[in-house]
Amino acid sequence: MCLGIPGQVVRMLDGYGGQLALVDVVGEHRKVNIGMLPDDVFAPGDWVIIHMGFVVERTDRAGAAEALAGLKMMGSGDPPP
Repeated sequence: MCLGIPGQVVRMLDGYGGQLALVDVVGEHRKVNIGMLPDDVFAPGDWVIIHMGFVVERTDRAGAAEALAGLKMMGSGDPPP
């Protein structure tokens, strides 16, 4: 299992063989590589899970919220319920 960060595709970027997307990650725009999922077509509004600058999974709003909640829990120092 890897630690993944959720984000929402803002737009695809020109160049790089169509493998770069601009993704909103908690209000910050980041360039990420979608090349690990060559059969997927991404569009603005799609939710993804990012690891080390690469999209490793497509998800939905609920999956992104769950991933973010897990990250927040790990960073809080509080034990899980």
